[in-house]
Amino acid sequence: MTDERDDTAAAQRPSGKRSARRGRSATSGASDTGSIATIDRPVRKDEKKSGRADRDRSRNPFKRLFKFLREVIAELRKVIWPNRKQMITYTTVVLVFVVFMVAFISGLDLAFIKGVDWLFG
Repeated sequence: MTDERDDTAAAQRPSGKRSARRGRSATSGASDTGSIATIDRPVRKDEKKSGRADRDRSRNPFKRLFKFLREVIAELRKVIWPNRKQMITYTTVVLVFVVFMVAFISGLDLAFIKGVDWLFG
């Protein structure tokens, strides 16, 4: 009985991932069908028949632009921004990695130049 309660509690907790389909049962997932997990917006009957969705989409480009910018700002508010210490750490790691890769590729380039020069010299 506790296993059943744990399954329903785990199913109710948000995981941060989108579900594969709204109508799909809990036992079959996206991995069963090989599909990509998406949430489809249901199309209203009047939009489907009259093509209203296409007309609304191309009606006013300024409204669409402002809507897009509002959605971008809303998504940026959800971002967990790094603090100063994390940013310095991340930047240092990236710079050290870039310096290492430049040295490694330069060494390989020098080795290939010497090898070609010795072979065809």
